[in-house]
Amino acid sequence: MSCCPKRPETDEELTKSAKLTSAAPSRDFFETVNLPPARFKMGTSDTLLPQDGEKPARRVRVAGFEVMTTTVTNSQFKAFVQATGYQTDAERFGWSYVFQLLLENPDQYERLPGAEWWCAVPLATWDKPEGPGSDISDSLNHPVTHVSWNDAVAFATWAGGRLPTEAEWEYAARGGLDEKRYPWGDEEPNDEDLMPCNIWQGWFPNENTVADGYLGTAAVKSFEPNGFGLYNTVGNVWEWNAELFRIRSLRKDATAYAKALEGENRRLLKGGSFLCHVSYCYRYRIAARSSNTPNSTTSHTGFRLVFG
Repeated sequence: MSCCPKRPETDEELTKSAKLTSAAPSRDFFETVNLPPARFKMGTSDTLLPQDGEKPARRVRVAGFEVMTTTVTNSQFKAFVQATGYQTDAERFGWSYVFQLLLENPDQYERLPGAEWWCAVPLATWDKPEGPGSDISDSLNHPVTHVSWNDAVAFATWAGGRLPTEAEWEYAARGGLDEKRYPWGDEEPNDEDLMPCNIWQGWFPNENTVADGYLGTAAVKSFEPNGFGLYNTVGNVWEWNAELFRIRSLRKDATAYAKALEGENRRLLKGGSFLCHVSYCYRYRIAARSSNTPNSTTSHTGFRLVFG
């Protein structure tokens, strides 16, 4: 099962109007680090979700590039909207998926069959993340959410950057640690005394003990950075990648999953989110993969940019 709910198919054509050629922000608008060209081991041989195409572990080469130390924040996305007049997919469709425990009265909303913890909330958007009456005034330094792949690409165009490839994302997320499960090594997070990232604690999806201090997103510089100085490359929010989600595997379960997704034009997601837990969505590992359709929006998906 994908842990990222997709927007139902629609024949509705949405007009995207934004002055994406308006003056780009200065480079100090983003905190970045330069990563040199490298050859590293990507993927894993010790796969736990083989249907997702995590295997095999293989040596790949990446050119040098510049990467944001954090995901794009609400404050940065607000500046983009103010500069361009851009409307997100969630705004144009008029709703977005919100996780149930973030809502005061989730039972008033339509729930996603098979994943009833997701509520389709009318008028939930990047700046009203739980719908009307909510706002981002106290979370400007949190990752922007309710942004689709389309929205992320529009922001990148304005900013003069782009979304990372999977290889670039994994190289950056590893922070110089080769063949490790997490940015800090192989030690497994738990619900009691090792919480190095923002993931779920408790019994998903109805009880979160909030042992790490966060029910939803955390500020983008919460928790320790990896060896390259990047924050929250696992947990907090899923991060859109540039490329299509492809499963390169001959396993029966993997080929069946790939066939089920045919025609959806799904885009790759990496890193996991605050909803991940070893008992439910064990995809906060660096090699783990997920996907969603390019117009889907949720309360646990964001992005970071690369340059070069």
